[in-house]
Amino acid sequence: MTAAGVLQGRLLEGEPLARYTTWRVGGPADRLYLPADLGDLQAFLAELPMGEPLLFIGLGSNLLVRDGGVRGTVVALRNTLTRMERVGERQLAVEAGAPCARVARFAARHDLVGGEFLAGIPGALGGALAMNAGAWGGETWARVAEVSTIDHRGRIRQRSGTDYRVGYRRVEGPQGEWFVAARLELEPGDGAVSLTRIKELLERRSATQPMGAASCGSVFRNPPGDHAARLIETAGLKGTCRGGARVADKHANFIVNAGGATARDLEALIDQVRETVQRVHGVALIPEVRVIGEAI
Repeated sequence: MTAAGVLQGRLLEGEPLARYTTWRVGGPADRLYLPADLGDLQAFLAELPMGEPLLFIGLGSNLLVRDGGVRGTVVALRNTLTRMERVGERQLAVEAGAPCARVARFAARHDLVGGEFLAGIPGALGGALAMNAGAWGGETWARVAEVSTIDHRGRIRQRSGTDYRVGYRRVEGPQGEWFVAARLELEPGDGAVSLTRIKELLERRSATQPMGAASCGSVFRNPPGDHAARLIETAGLKGTCRGGARVADKHANFIVNAGGATARDLEALIDQVRETVQRVHGVALIPEVRVIGEAI
């Protein structure tokens, strides 16, 4: 338990997960917990029944929650577990709830370079660790020295990269554990130059992606030697709609909630895009987005 013997976070029942995803869709969680800090999260997990289904979410990007919602307990790290500090000459210690863009800027302000690509990842570090997220040629796990995980009973473990099998947008490791922090290995350098580079990359992103719309980021992985956006665009799918879901005109690998979309609309459009690209190009697109929950 916490020092006071009472949990400090917020436990909500039947909470709509649309409030916690960047697509702004999703049915309710049976229970949603918003921990106050890591110690509070440990105390909360220690009290859960062993068989309780458990899901962790960060900023809710690259996540599609079906309209029927999620059974069990969801832990949301929004606005918590966000601490960052420089450790020694080359490392950052970062908690899993820290937005990746903030991590990139924090590193630059501490004269550590090589993490500029993190500014292009729309989620928090925990999600980036879970899927080896990347942008502009960089990938999260290329910078991981070690990670901290938590299990269903609230126990913390320190793990090295050798405990995981990592590939393009894929991470396989110990089951029943969730990332709560990581140490990132960077290089000492000119922070001012790094901040300028981040600014340039974000300007390029704004010019080429539908930044003002509700989306999950890129929907599909790039197939080897090609780009999902090119395949989708040349299949004639830009602007295609299903209900309130639309393939973005600005970037074909984005599907946006154009207003009033349901998770069913988004999932149906994802399936339509996959089927059309397979038929036109003979390429099977693999979604980056994780689809969870129950349909209605």
